[in-house]
Amino acid sequence: MISYRVLYSKSAEYAIQALIYLSENQTDKPTMISSIAEAYNIPYQFLAKIVQTLVKRNLVVAKRGRNGGINLSRKPKYIYLTEIIDAIDGPSPEKERCVIGLDLCSDESPCPLHHKWKPIRTDIREMLAAENLEELAHRIVEKRKLMSTD
Repeated sequence: MISYRVLYSKSAEYAIQALIYLSENQTDKPTMISSIAEAYNIPYQFLAKIVQTLVKRNLVVAKRGRNGGINLSRKPKYIYLTEIIDAIDGPSPEKERCVIGLDLCSDESPCPLHHKWKPIRTDIREMLAAENLEELAHRIVEKRKLMSTD
């Protein structure tokens, strides 16, 4: 089974989940990181480090103190998944990671799955670039409603 981790890390996955949470639960009041960590079962300290990076990359704003927490830095319809992934993992490498774990995989030196994987990888990247938090959070809410009626 091919892992999506070839595309982005567990840290990026947690960052996406945190920003979806903020998109779903938008208020003027900052959201505590512990609330997000609990909702998605993410280790608090790990999420706190991820949030520091998200603050530096201007995806969230942080407020310290008694009523502190984090908010999205802009409307969720203007935050795309590739922006979150790049903030955490950095931009895509010049050389693509091999889907089966070989050191080098390129058009010049393809692995056995390269020609099948390359268009899939491209399609996935294009899909992530087109997905914004507002639409994604809306679809998640709709899915939860469907699941609760079953």
